[in-house]
Amino acid sequence: EQDSDLRFLWGLIPGVKSNAIVVGGAGQLLGVGAGQMSRVDSCRLAVWKAAEAGHDLARSAAASDAFFPFADGVEVLAQAGVTVIVQPGGSKRDDEVIDAANRLGLVLVHTGTRHFRH
Repeated sequence: EQDSDLRFLWGLIPGVKSNAIVVGGAGQLLGVGAGQMSRVDSCRLAVWKAAEAGHDLARSAAASDAFFPFADGVEVLAQAGVTVIVQPGGSKRDDEVIDAANRLGLVLVHTGTRHFRH
C-alpha cells in the first residue's frame, strides 16, 4: 500500500514547481505545497491545503521534489499524520533527516533522482 502511494506521488511531483511537496494516499492527491522559499513552508502549505479541503492525513504519504535540507519539514509532515516519504536525498544533513524520520517512526525512501525545477 505504501509502495503504491509513493509511486503515485513520485509520478506527480515532477509537474509541481519549486520546493514541491505533495501529500496523498489511496490514489488521491490530498495537498500540494509549492513555490515557497523554503521546503518546510511547502510542507506546511501542503498540510494546510489538505486540511482546508477536509482531508485527514492519517497514514498518508508524501513526496518531495528535492532533498530535505533540515529535519523540520519531515517533522511537520509526521505531525500531520504522514507515515512514509519519498525524496531524492543528497543533503549534507541527510543523517539528521534520517534520524528524525527514525525517531518519528517514518519510512523514508531516497530515490537519488531530483525533480526540482524553478
